[in-house]
Amino acid sequence: MLVTRAAREWPRARAIADRAAALGAEVVDLPNDRLTGLAAGVSPAADYRLAKGTLAVVVASPAKRRLQPIPPSADWRFDLAEGCPAHCQYCYLAGSLAGPPITRVYANVEEILGGLDAYLGQGTITSASTSRAGEGTTFEASCYADPLGIEHLTGSLAEAVTFFGRWDAPVQLRFTTKFADVSPLLGLEHGGRTRVRMSVNAADLIRFEGGTSPLGERLGALGRLARAGYKVGLTVAPIQPVAGWREGYDALFTAAARALDGAPDLDLTAELITHRFTPKSKGVLQGWYPASKLEMDEAQRSRKLTKFGSVKHVYPAATMKEMRAELTAALARRLPSAKVLYWT
Repeated sequence: MLVTRAAREWPRARAIADRAAALGAEVVDLPNDRLTGLAAGVSPAADYRLAKGTLAVVVASPAKRRLQPIPPSADWRFDLAEGCPAHCQYCYLAGSLAGPPITRVYANVEEILGGLDAYLGQGTITSASTSRAGEGTTFEASCYADPLGIEHLTGSLAEAVTFFGRWDAPVQLRFTTKFADVSPLLGLEHGGRTRVRMSVNAADLIRFEGGTSPLGERLGALGRLARAGYKVGLTVAPIQPVAGWREGYDALFTAAARALDGAPDLDLTAELITHRFTPKSKGVLQGWYPASKLEMDEAQRSRKLTKFGSVKHVYPAATMKEMRAELTAALARRLPSAKVLYWT
């Protein structure tokens, strides 16, 4: 673990360092705010392993605390951390975050949360949506991180849940996770203003998600959260038409229904996200996982341009149409109360 000079001015940084040290991690107090020595230069895979095993406690700058829209998920994105300790072979952060894939956690969480009020009612996703207006102004905390995966060290997610629970306004904290240890969240006064979504996939595709909780444990955790009064959701991603995909996704929704059975006043959403990649992310991921069997064949995809003019490769329209029809029908059959927020 690395702790920058600026971070050491915040009590949270020392608390994180103490927790890490208690678990046997080496804690290095840096003389300045630069993160160096994170690439050995041997190979992309070796550099990846070194960086993935490194957590740095830093301070979110004013620029980092300036919120950005995050369609189609939420009105605004804010970050408690950047990076993720998991090893997903289709990780979208590979094309989104520059530099070595270390996990940066922010020491100035109170400052980050204190700036959210300025964005109340200002969004264009849920704040301005007739169908999703009931969610209020939504704030996504897992765009560039899986905050639950590091919660045992940071305590930042519990702080955010409690903050939103006290915030007497039409707001919602949202985050997605692939981890199952939800015990730090179960006793919190969340006020119904947090929606926790489990990132899930058909069983045959979980093998691409190294270092994460097993699917059954994720679904069990979602059930515990629902019984603790949280709004919950399924982030089904990245959807792929592998062999037996129809049966695989039907089995996924059947298992989710069992895990959520009996939850009182269940408030359940589903977000359906298909696999896509960019030339940049493909290159990075193949460097990180040279033996991966993940399909990233441009010849099997359609080429699209993003709103920024960059290229991404998605499934052909006919495949997308078929998958959407099958998955929404399976959801309606197995989880009829689930509200599908979007397909992309």
